[in-house]
Amino acid sequence: MSTVIKCPSCGSEFEPNDAIRDELNKQAKEWQQKKEAEFKTKEASFQKQLAAKEDELNKRLIDEKKRLQSDLETSIKKTINADYENQLILLQQSVSDNEEKLKSARKKELEFLQKEQDIKRKEDELEINIQKKINEERQKLALEIRKIEDHKLQQLELDFKLKLAEKDKQLEDQKKLAEEMKRKAEQGSMQLQGEVQEIMLESILHNTFPHDKIIPVGKGVRGADCIQTVCNPFGNECGKIIYESKRTASFSADWIDKLKADMRSQGADLAVIVTQTLPRDMERFGEKDGVYICTFTEVRSLSLVLRNSIMEVFKLTRSQENKGDKMHMLYSYLTSNEFAEQWKAIREGFLSMKISIQKERDAMEKLWKAREKQLEKVLLNAAHIKGSVEGIAGNDAVNFNLLEDESSSLID
Repeated sequence: MSTVIKCPSCGSEFEPNDAIRDELNKQAKEWQQKKEAEFKTKEASFQKQLAAKEDELNKRLIDEKKRLQSDLETSIKKTINADYENQLILLQQSVSDNEEKLKSARKKELEFLQKEQDIKRKEDELEINIQKKINEERQKLALEIRKIEDHKLQQLELDFKLKLAEKDKQLEDQKKLAEEMKRKAEQGSMQLQGEVQEIMLESILHNTFPHDKIIPVGKGVRGADCIQTVCNPFGNECGKIIYESKRTASFSADWIDKLKADMRSQGADLAVIVTQTLPRDMERFGEKDGVYICTFTEVRSLSLVLRNSIMEVFKLTRSQENKGDKMHMLYSYLTSNEFAEQWKAIREGFLSMKISIQKERDAMEKLWKAREKQLEKVLLNAAHIKGSVEGIAGNDAVNFNLLEDESSSLID
């Protein structure tokens, strides 16, 4: 809304701005300078007139004196023989007339001075009235300008509050988006880690035991992750080992009971939990409540031991027939070059798998670090916005903690 100012003299309307304010000040100064120049001009003119009248009066007095003296001398010359007393009376009368004329001239001079003072006083009063009017106009103009500036300031404050509310909404949306991204990243990361470990476990079992049957359990199917059916070189099934893969930050005791139930339902002989985190009472792989527990790097070795134990049990059950021949065959096999090469292949496969696992772990850690840097970048930009807004609106204006108490843990 614009403010219109109406001129009290000419009645024209206009909107005040800096240019008009400067023009008014300039016109007031020029008018004041003009009045001062006119006053000085009038004063000089009065002084000149007064000096001229004084000169004229003095000149008239001198001329009058000269004329009187001349008349007197003439009269004296003409009436030299007249009576001395008559001449004295005439002379006294002439002097008296001159004094009257002098008094009249002084009275006129006094009246002129009084008129000059009145004119000067009126000029001073006029200048004072003009200055008062200028001050009143300045006050009115300042009041109008102040009202306009107050209105603009209120509009700016309203705009700032609206922008601040928009920023708050954007920050809230960013916070929700960051939380959702974090949740999805954690969920997707955990699922991906679990799936990767299951696939690696199946690959290790396939590569290590090519004669055995490795049967994975599909997603969404209740039960363990995979089942290993141990077969001897002749294709006979010797037993089953059931595997459950876990990759979490803590070990749960419920996993043991669940896997034992799966082992009974599947008719397996042994059960193994491959976990990233061992129970608190275990420092390395071992047996707990009838279930073997190991880490991913130990699963190959433990599988070999368990498989050999199943093979031994199967052999013992079949050892009642042709025991001597079988012992001879077993001794020949264990001392043969075939067994040595197979063991060498197992060892090489174990080392290769260990290196591959380490590479995958490094890649996943690199991916995690990249995601952490992205989150740190979001938090850093939020901190910059927080500092800018707090510098304008104060520390308690808006809560800019993007992730509440979790932000510090993410940065650490």
